Amino acid sequence: MKQFFLAIGIIFLCSCKQGTQRKQTRDHLSLMPEAPAWGALWQQRAAEYRALSYQAYNSARLSLDRILEQPSGRQRAIVTDVDETVLDNSPYYIHLAMKHAGYADSSWISWTKQVACDSVPGAPSFFQYAASRGLTVFYITNRIGGDQQQTVENLKKYNFPNADTSHLMLMSTTSDKEARRQVVLKDYDIVMLLGDNLGDFSSLFDNKEMNSRLEWTEKNKESFGKEFIVLPNHMYGNWEEAYYRDQQLKTAGDSNAFLQTLLNSYP
Repeated sequence: MKQFFLAIGIIFLCSCKQGTQRKQTRDHLSLMPEAPAWGALWQQRAAEYRALSYQAYNSARLSLDRILEQPSGRQRAIVTDVDETVLDNSPYYIHLAMKHAGYADSSWISWTKQVACDSVPGAPSFFQYAASRGLTVFYITNRIGGDQQQTVENLKKYNFPNADTSHLMLMSTTSDKEARRQVVLKDYDIVMLLGDNLGDFSSLFDNKEMNSRLEWTEKNKESFGKEFIVLPNHMYGNWEEAYYRDQQLKTAGDSNAFLQTLLNSYP
């Protein structure tokens, strides 16, 4: 009889422990810094990612043809982002996740020096087509100063037009791209902008909280797929930074705890 109650007690304790583990798993999701690897895996392997990229660039070509039907007295240009718009950095984010690390300039430079970025599906052919129609391409990116030469080399690797230091505009003092767009506008009409981040289209998205970004998107919904072409990126972006706005988060654990407050689930 004592052995019977001992066995029951062990089963009860194991059951409680398993229940606690399930609760901890449910209540303590590990979203950062590992989560970007899931987005990177999707970007590398999912046919849906390729389909969305081709869809974006097919839409861009159709829209460009319509735009060019209208005469213009000025030179015309297209402004595009680089990372996750024309070049694919998914290996870098998998590398970080495997090391349980976050972005750092030093690791980023180590990655870009390899000139190993693949091209985003559909990007080379679209920009080559745009150049054949007489448009100049400007690459406005928030890559840092040390990235200039390797970025040009990586763009040339896939025969992107205007792949030179005159048409590559890196980040200097601010991630806001508006000042750089204004430089282009001095000599060109910008007829189309492409990017994976809404800040690639307007500074109204920069350093804004979630609801403001959603409201601006609704107000400008007719522009997407026409003069604003958005590429998919599940790994990083201002969408994530908008979550953290005004939050005092010092560790990955802090980020995980806060992100959980944003998740909609059910009992």
